[in-house]
Amino acid sequence: MKKLLLSMATIPLVIGGLSVSASADDGVNIFNDIKVKGQIRPRYETADVKDNGVDAGKAFTARTHLVASAGLLGVKNLSATIGLQSVNNFGSNEYNDGVNDQNFDKIVDAQFAMLSEASVDYKINKTSLHAGRSQVNLDNQRFIGTVGWRQKERSYDTVYAADNSIENLNVLVAWVYGFQGVDSKPTADTNSVLLHVDYKVMDELSVTAYDYMLANIHDTMGIALSGKINASGAKLDYRAEYAIQKDNTMKMHGATANKIDADYMNLDLGANISGLLAGVNYEVLSGASGAKTAFSTPLATGHKFNGWADVFYVAGVPTGGLKDANIRLGYTAKGFGKLLAVYHKFTSETTVAGASDDLGSEMDVVYTNKIPGVNDLTGLVKYASFSKGDATNNFAASQSDKQVAWIGLDYKFATK
Repeated sequence: MKKLLLSMATIPLVIGGLSVSASADDGVNIFNDIKVKGQIRPRYETADVKDNGVDAGKAFTARTHLVASAGLLGVKNLSATIGLQSVNNFGSNEYNDGVNDQNFDKIVDAQFAMLSEASVDYKINKTSLHAGRSQVNLDNQRFIGTVGWRQKERSYDTVYAADNSIENLNVLVAWVYGFQGVDSKPTADTNSVLLHVDYKVMDELSVTAYDYMLANIHDTMGIALSGKINASGAKLDYRAEYAIQKDNTMKMHGATANKIDADYMNLDLGANISGLLAGVNYEVLSGASGAKTAFSTPLATGHKFNGWADVFYVAGVPTGGLKDANIRLGYTAKGFGKLLAVYHKFTSETTVAGASDDLGSEMDVVYTNKIPGVNDLTGLVKYASFSKGDATNNFAASQSDKQVAWIGLDYKFATK
């Protein structure tokens, strides 16, 4: 029960809070300034892996997410939050959801309900203290994220302090003792520490440094430079990042440190010229070679990176590492919505002499727009097509061409 003590401790306080006027005999309100927000997101998804001996997966699911927050015990800046998230497939089970083991291609959105938020927060000047369950996304979510694209979004059980007492400086220190969601079935225990510092020098430059100490896995330490630049009518944004992974500092259940030596690089440049979108990106995750190990991102929002078909997210980084060179083009305008296409070329970071390093390519396209006549309702059409490469390593040999398509709606609402 240790993994949920801090989360579950908040439930008796919050249940009943929706009935407006719960108060003690002395007249002190237990809850005040109650706010509710929510999301309803129905989606149809199909996934087809070529020549793998099973039928294409077809899933109609809907995510319902409801969150209530309120002031607590009449104490200034003390608040409580509780949230519930459920995924329903309405009897649509022609897909392998990772739990039912159906003989179809995998779509990891099992019918499921979970406590997505259950926390107490207190703010002292510009320092925020938090205990309990919440959804945590750090930076660009390359290392710590909720995988919000999946219907069963991840939540983290944390105790953290966040401070911005110094102008433009944000500091986060967090202990993570559990997480649940995406493909984790029961709550997963952990004993991890997250350190994250961001300093905005100017609009054109922010410096981010981090150390994510994941128990029994590895420590990831890195630095990123990012910013936005206005240049002759073009809005530019960039990111340059480097990280290393070393032996894990944090341990659980008597485990010893893993022998880890891996590195990571990401270079990105984007432009918006009167709604015309363009960008280039180059990302390298090291592979195993000699003393080097393959770079890994077990708690990332992996769907954002290396192609929306999720080939590398599901299978993990190949032993030989991964280089992802990609370009993106699109257009966005009020009334038109947003259309974006991304082309990826994947190669191994390390290869055997004379062997091919071609891990394949992928074409991704997405279109989103607001639905006329309904406030806060958005529609989406999305497609990803992965073509396997001709590399002969074990990873490449286990892959096949894959196509994934989505049609969905997203409705969000909130009390004022």
